[in-house]
Amino acid sequence: QVQVVESGGGLVQAGGSLRLSCTISGTIFSTPAMGWYRQAPGKQRELVAITSDSSTVYASSVKGRFTISGDNAKNTVYLQMNSLKPEDTAVYYCQAHWTHYSLTYWGKGTLVTVSS
Repeated sequence: QVQVVESGGGLVQAGGSLRLSCTISGTIFSTPAMGWYRQAPGKQRELVAITSDSSTVYASSVKGRFTISGDNAKNTVYLQMNSLKPEDTAVYYCQAHWTHYSLTYWGKGTLVTVSS
């Protein structure tokens, strides 16, 4: 089993910054692709950013404002969020995915609220 735990959410004013962290633990076979997703009230969960050994992808709505990075030694991935907007308000979820093993694990989410 793999545990995925997010932290770093909170309340911030528009234009501010936050950094989210996601740490995985448990039985880890290899470095997974790790991504951040978010779900705003009344909306579907959407991809924010995902990183793997081969590529990093951002949603167009966050490109240039958010940066995903990882520390493989700590099994941790970060999401640095700058120039936050009220529309970034959502629960942010971390995902760990191993394509080779067809395994996906989710965290419970961390709430980010951006006030105008």
